[in-house]
Amino acid sequence: MATDGFTTCLWFDGQAEEAAHFYVSVFKNSSVGKVARYPEGAMQPAGTVMTVEFTANGHKFLGLNGGPQFTFTEATSFMIFCENQEEIDHYWTKLTEGGEPGPCGWLKDRYGLSWQVVPDTLDAMVTDPDPTKAARVTEAFMAMGKFDIAALERAYAGE
Repeated sequence: MATDGFTTCLWFDGQAEEAAHFYVSVFKNSSVGKVARYPEGAMQPAGTVMTVEFTANGHKFLGLNGGPQFTFTEATSFMIFCENQEEIDHYWTKLTEGGEPGPCGWLKDRYGLSWQVVPDTLDAMVTDPDPTKAARVTEAFMAMGKFDIAALERAYAGE
């Protein structure tokens, strides 16, 4: 793995390789790289996957099978900015399979990792200089699970 830039390390309890293949299937510009296995006498059974390198949507990850000591929480999430409803629907559907939907565009995938699937126009709407527009959009998205771009645009327009 290259030493330049950032790599996100994700701690799993035995599912690192499975998760890597799952994320690669969900995102474009993705691939699975090197897999390292635990040697004899290590903290996990010899031959089991220790780490797996993968890239998802161009972002570098290292999946680590460290054991049950640590789990994911909503304190960390990955934001996926989507250009259109089709992208939102794709990521929402794929990432909630075996996971669970949440409020305001948040969800947990089958591994417990939190994601935010949001329209890339949301920030501009909620930071609009017109506080009435921003308030309408905020009120609309607070009532949503998966984001509905058309409904947000109607709220923004005051319809």
